[in-house]
Amino acid sequence: MAYVIAEPCIGTKDRACVDACPVDCIHPKADETGGDTLDQLFIDPVECIDCGACVPVCPVSAIYAADDLPEKWADFQEKNAAHFGR
Repeated sequence: MAYVIAEPCIGTKDRACVDACPVDCIHPKADETGGDTLDQLFIDPVECIDCGACVPVCPVSAIYAADDLPEKWADFQEKNAAHFGR
């Protein structure tokens, strides 16, 4: 079970979660090419080690364990995986 970034991240992209992630699985980083064109951040479901370090630092409470993702944002699980071609 990976973590998923949901709708509250759209337009925010605070990136505190990027700094907190010990395995570098949240993208785009501030210096990544094309990162400015995306409206939210994404967690790579294969690289995520399910540590949860990103959850408490998110200022808009947009990060959920896949099993706890609210139904209204269920499509964000697929959206996160699709971003990485998974």
